[in-house]
Amino acid sequence: MSRPSVPDAPLVLAITGASGAPYAIRLLEQLLFAERKVSLIVSSHGFRLLRTESKVEDLAGLRAAVGAERFDRQVRVYDDADRGAAPASGSSLAAGMVICPCSMGTVASIAAGTSRSLVERAADVALKERRPLLMVTRETPLSAIHLENMLRVTRAGAVVLPAAPGFYHRPTGIPQLIDFVVARVLDHLGVENTLAPRWGE
Repeated sequence: MSRPSVPDAPLVLAITGASGAPYAIRLLEQLLFAERKVSLIVSSHGFRLLRTESKVEDLAGLRAAVGAERFDRQVRVYDDADRGAAPASGSSLAAGMVICPCSMGTVASIAAGTSRSLVERAADVALKERRPLLMVTRETPLSAIHLENMLRVTRAGAVVLPAAPGFYHRPTGIPQLIDFVVARVLDHLGVENTLAPRWGE
């Protein structure tokens, strides 16, 4: 059973190397628009992903893509190699954590509790402290190993939320597909949004 989240505490957002950079950028943008504080961790593969898929070359590029003023006011950046940073400790308050996108390698490491990086350690902390942990997975097809690891983290308390957009709202472009997934993430984080039509509307 998860603990109630702390509204004023930052959300930990991790970006890893699975395909889906546009989801990460849009999610960060929407969290900042909602005036949420964010503890940001980008793995080395996450930076390569941002460059490859969105032409975001570095942290400065990400800052510009989501709005520099809000970024400077609401985001604190942590080095993925620093396993002694604040998100690595349960005594550091957080409203939860989302890994978007979340590679299958990251899922495997969290399932095994290896904590080799700050992303992995922060996820381990979220689980042990019974805080929300969302994993926006992106892989296809899925092997038995992938499925077993996702079941393992789910049993530990995480929510596995695959980046699988719906089509009942009849999207006419890629941005609407991105917003569909980001809206589902925001819903699970308790962040109000009107990004996508809801069933029945």
